[in-house]
Amino acid sequence: MSAARVIEPGPLSLIHDLGRPGYSSLGVSASGAFDRSAHRLANRLVGNPDDAAAIECLLGGLRLALPAGTWFAVTGAWSDAQLIGSDGARRAVEPHTAMRTDVPAELHLGTVTHGLRSTVALRGGLAVPAVLGSRSRDTLAALGPEPLRAGDVLPIGSEPATPVPPADLVPIDPPRDGVVELRVRPGPRHDWFTADAWRLLTTSDYLTSARSDRTGVRLEGPALERVPDRVGVELASEGMLRGSIQISPDGAPTVLGPDHPVTGGYPVIAVVVDASLDLLAQLRPGQPVRLRLATGRR
Repeated sequence: MSAARVIEPGPLSLIHDLGRPGYSSLGVSASGAFDRSAHRLANRLVGNPDDAAAIECLLGGLRLALPAGTWFAVTGAWSDAQLIGSDGARRAVEPHTAMRTDVPAELHLGTVTHGLRSTVALRGGLAVPAVLGSRSRDTLAALGPEPLRAGDVLPIGSEPATPVPPADLVPIDPPRDGVVELRVRPGPRHDWFTADAWRLLTTSDYLTSARSDRTGVRLEGPALERVPDRVGVELASEGMLRGSIQISPDGAPTVLGPDHPVTGGYPVIAVVVDASLDLLAQLRPGQPVRLRLATGRR
């Protein structure tokens, strides 16, 4: 079995597939890739199944040593990426493009210029041990493969039956730098908040807090007030979903991410619809966010 080797992991690089649903009763969320569309695309570009394990790299800086003949693709956040062969040849790595190493080579991801998280897929997927049926790192429950460290050896799985698609480039725009709009629907506790709070939530611009991670994306902006008879009232813990927007006692919204707790005691005023969830993965600190009421089925 061939393997890749981590030379530098960057600020945080994690192994992920599409998660481990079905374990909420054990206190474990589904976890999985934060940017699921980027994860699926990277795998499809190299002929893998959508759920093959790949690397999620925060802010760039990842350096991988790849064996000769490795197909790979980088999706999600954009960076100045290069492939440096053992023969000294350098090739620019275009985003959303399947590439092959003709000789042993190093893949270098520079600091991201658009977005926040890059996905790196290798043909065959990463054949690390699964935990509860998944190769995803749950940062809250500390389950799954450990964050990557320099010197880690990552076994590459068997060659998939599906060939590398002939269309090896997908023309996709980089993650947005300006205002990102997320569609929401009313949550189970929206009636705990004043009409003015709902208006502020769905008409104001918020800023992405630097205190955000895979557990939740905190938003900074107008405080959302409860109705008078709910001020100071404690809510019994209830089930939480990815995309739930919890309001903490200071009135600040936090959108729960893939590694969210399965229960929580803060009221949920709204829920981000599934079609908008992947946008959360690429929000940079200070980036403006608008929450708008979803219409129709999506």
